[in-house]
Amino acid sequence: QVQLVESGGGLVQAGGSLRLSCVASERTFSDYRVAWFRQALGKEREFVAAASWRGVALSYTDSVKGRFTISRDNAKNTVYLQMNSLKPEDTATYYCAAKPNFVVGVRDGYNYWGQGTQVTVSS
Repeated sequence: QVQLVESGGGLVQAGGSLRLSCVASERTFSDYRVAWFRQALGKEREFVAAASWRGVALSYTDSVKGRFTISRDNAKNTVYLQMNSLKPEDTATYYCAAKPNFVVGVRDGYNYWGQGTQVTVSS
């Protein structure tokens, strides 16, 4: 079982930046694809970004392209989400997720989840 713990959320004004971190308990972290999802109040969970096992192949939802960057440091069992030019629409609880590399799919199929970290962007 992989345990994921997010941190780095907070309150920021529009146009500002935050860097989220997710630390995994799995020793062989490179065996997993990692992703970030978010869920705004009253809305369903939304895919944000994903990274392949070495962090080379990256995927983003259209609304965050050019503003958010996902990266990973397998030596530290950590995945990051650098969020720049934040907008009020980015306000949500952000979740880290992971799945074994052999599970097909980029935007779905994740079976390990963190508890979430709140990001609030004021106008």
